[in-house]
Amino acid sequence: MSKSKTSERKTETVVGPKPKKLFGTDGIRGTANKAPMTPDVVMKVGQAIGYWLRQQPNRKADRRMVLIGKDTRLSGYMLEQALASGLNSMGVHVQLTGPLPTPGIGFLARNMRADAGIIISASHNPFQDNGIKVFGADGFKIHESVEGEIERLVSNVDLNQYLAEPTQIGRTRRIDDATGRYIVYVKNSFPIDLSLEGLRIVLDCANGAAYKAAPAIFEELGAEMVVLAADPNGYSINDKVGALHPESTCEAVVRYRADVGISLDGDADRVIMVDEKGEVVNGDHILAICALDMLKRGSLSNKTVVATQMSNVALDQIMNSNGIKVVRTDVGDKHVVEEMRRGDYKLGGEQSGHIIHLNHSTTGDGCVAALSVLAVMQREGKRLSELKAIMKDMPQVLVSTRVSVRRDLHQIPGYTEMMEKLESALQGKGRIYVRFSGTEPVIRVLVEGPERKLITKIAEEIASFLQAELS
Repeated sequence: MSKSKTSERKTETVVGPKPKKLFGTDGIRGTANKAPMTPDVVMKVGQAIGYWLRQQPNRKADRRMVLIGKDTRLSGYMLEQALASGLNSMGVHVQLTGPLPTPGIGFLARNMRADAGIIISASHNPFQDNGIKVFGADGFKIHESVEGEIERLVSNVDLNQYLAEPTQIGRTRRIDDATGRYIVYVKNSFPIDLSLEGLRIVLDCANGAAYKAAPAIFEELGAEMVVLAADPNGYSINDKVGALHPESTCEAVVRYRADVGISLDGDADRVIMVDEKGEVVNGDHILAICALDMLKRGSLSNKTVVATQMSNVALDQIMNSNGIKVVRTDVGDKHVVEEMRRGDYKLGGEQSGHIIHLNHSTTGDGCVAALSVLAVMQREGKRLSELKAIMKDMPQVLVSTRVSVRRDLHQIPGYTEMMEKLESALQGKGRIYVRFSGTEPVIRVLVEGPERKLITKIAEEIASFLQAELS
C-alpha cells in the first residue's frame, strides 16, 4: 500500500515507483501487437490468471468464471480472444460483456459472483495502445502482490504443464445485458427524490466504452442531451475528444447554451466537467464540491478526502478551512482506493478526473462522479460555475516529456544541484514533483507556485534536462 501524506504542503521532489516488468500504475499497458500487448503474451497472462484462480478457495465447487470487458479499440477483438483462450485452457469459463466502462467490470464481477473481472483498455491512451486491468471477486483491482505472482507465472513457469484435461476446458459465452445492468447500477447512485429534468447536458463519450451506456443514463434521468463522440470505429477513441481534450465540450456547451458539460475518457473511469460558461471543472473541483456536500449531509466519513500528489494546493486550503483533512497518496486511482479502504474514507480521487465514491463504486467512475455533482446542483439550485467558485487554483504547470530509459534521477550528474537551485527560487511558496509515468514512456514534471512565469520556466528547465539525459 502506498504511503499517505497529510495536507501539509512543502517543496518536494518525488520519483515515482519503478514499474514491474508487466504491470505499471494501472495494469498492463503497451502498443497493440508489440510486447507485452501481443496475442501470445496476453494468452499467457490469461493462463497465469486462470492457474492462480485455481489455487484460490472457491465457493462454487470446481467451477470458475471470469468476466472480460473491453473498450472500443480495434485491437480489443484480438486481445479478447487471446485472453479468453488462455483462461479456457486452464479450465476457466469466460463471459464476454463487449464494450463496457471499466467500473462496470468491477461492479459486475462482484454482482455476478465471478472469480475475477478483466477489462481490456488503455484508458485515455490513443487507439494504437491497449491494456489489461484485473479486478478480484470483490470488485476491487487486484493487489500488487497478486500482480507480482501473475508476472512470475508468465515469466518463469511453463504453464502448459498445468493445462486442463480435455473434458475440463472452459467455455466462452457472450452476455447481452451487461450494458443494461451497468446503466441501472449507475442510476441507483443518484438520489431517488431528484431528477435531471430541466437540464441540458453536453456529453462527450470519447468514442469509447461508454458510448451506449452514458447517454442512456442521463436521458433516463430526464436530461436533454447533446451527445458528442459516440460513434466509435476502432480508431477514434480519445482522438482529440474526451476527458483529455475537453475543448469540444467547452465549445458545445456555449454553442447549445447547455447547463453543464460532461467529458469522459476512453474507458469512462474518469470525468472532466464543464460549467455553463464553457470553463473546465477538473477532478480537484469535483472533489471539493462533493466533499462539502457530503460534510453538510453528514456522510463524509472521518471528515477526510483522499487525493494524490498531483492535486492543487487549493484543494487542501478549501478543505482545511472547512475542517476536512486531505490525505495524499502516490499517483494512481488504485493507490487512492487502497488508502480509502485502509482509513475507512468514502471520497477520493485525482485531479485528472478519477473520482471514487466508495459507498457505491470500487474504482473511479466518470458517470457516478458526474451524477454526484449534478445532484448537488439540483439540490442547492446552483449553477456549476457557482459551485466551482468555492476553490481558486494556485498556478500549476505540468510538462510531460518522452524518455527512453528510467534511472534513479538522483544518480544523474547535476540533477540534485539543479533541483536545489530551482527549489530555492520558489522561496518556500511552491513545490516541485517529478515522477515517471506508470502507463507511458514519459516523465512528468509538476511545478506549483504563485507566479506562472517562474513556474513555467522551472518546469521547462527540468523537462529539457531530463529529456537530454534519458533519451
